[in-house]
Amino acid sequence: MADFDSTRFRHVLGHFPTGVTVVTSALQGDPYGITIGSFSSVSLDPPLVGFFPGRDSTSWPMMERSGAFCVNILSEHQGELCWRFAKEGDDKFKDVGWRPASSGSPVIDGVLSWIDCDIEKVVEAGDHFFVMGRVRELEVETDHGPMLFFRGKLGGFASP
Repeated sequence: MADFDSTRFRHVLGHFPTGVTVVTSALQGDPYGITIGSFSSVSLDPPLVGFFPGRDSTSWPMMERSGAFCVNILSEHQGELCWRFAKEGDDKFKDVGWRPASSGSPVIDGVLSWIDCDIEKVVEAGDHFFVMGRVRELEVETDHGPMLFFRGKLGGFASP
């Protein structure tokens, strides 16, 4: 499609609300993390999840080398973390409390829940990679509401 309108594509897909996660890993004790909205359950048997980091991410190559990752599902009160981990560079973990999951990947304090995984497969997918992980452990941390991303903005969830 030579005349494909990527701006319109982004606008239309922005009308689909997504949850917000920070996917983390650690390599030789150094923590890495990126904000990811494109996260999904893949399979119950075996337990698999997936996410889509951008090909231009400078954090993803280090995370891939670690062989593991932890999906930190952000709560409605963690908007600052969303924007912090969405940027390249800087010390993203400065003043952020966390503890290592069994893989060594950071579990960020105050998240709604987390899923620790080993990398099962990485596939090129256009301007992103599809990363599939085999779940090794997971936990719900709080009963706060989820953070949602809709039409370019962060928000929460209101029950009807």
